[in-house]
Amino acid sequence: MQRVGILGGTFDPIHYGHLAIAEEARWAAGLTRVYLAPAAHQPLKHGRHAASAQQRMHMVRLACANNAAFVPSDFDLRRGSPSYTVDTLRTFQLMLGDAVELWFILGYDALMSLPQWFAAPQIIKLAKLAAIARPGIVLNMAVLEQQLPGVVAQTQIIDGPHLDISSTALRQRIAAHQPIRYQVPDAVLEYITREQLYLSS
Repeated sequence: MQRVGILGGTFDPIHYGHLAIAEEARWAAGLTRVYLAPAAHQPLKHGRHAASAQQRMHMVRLACANNAAFVPSDFDLRRGSPSYTVDTLRTFQLMLGDAVELWFILGYDALMSLPQWFAAPQIIKLAKLAAIARPGIVLNMAVLEQQLPGVVAQTQIIDGPHLDISSTALRQRIAAHQPIRYQVPDAVLEYITREQLYLSS
């Protein structure tokens, strides 16, 4: 049975932290490919994106271009509704079929909040979880199991690359005219510069 990973997020902008997490999960969990799926709107994240959905999708395509195992997916953007993970997983299962085992990739911070996600018990029935360590975050699986029974058996803990890069910090640096080279792929940086994204108005 093939194993396929899904990494969602706002990707505003996508950076080397996202790509390193996707690659680490691909290697550690034996995934044949990883779909990177920008969210149209994440219900637990408030506020507006600084880049449009089309711009974020284009940056994901640029970032994935040099890795044949990475597949950009615009499913959530085309759907245009709140990006509930359970709906994304159901759609991928229908699209890929029962011969594929789904793996949902997320960081420790997201895993800790998983019990509060919409239809969380269904999420861990639809997919295995590849949980990537994040700098400064301690995970308590015993507490998580109490909040969401069955999650431990569905989770593979992966001691990730620990790249402390955030999209929020990158947007702030760009607005302040500070460099972000070596934190995002060159093609993404060129696109951000050409489109003048994230600059203060």
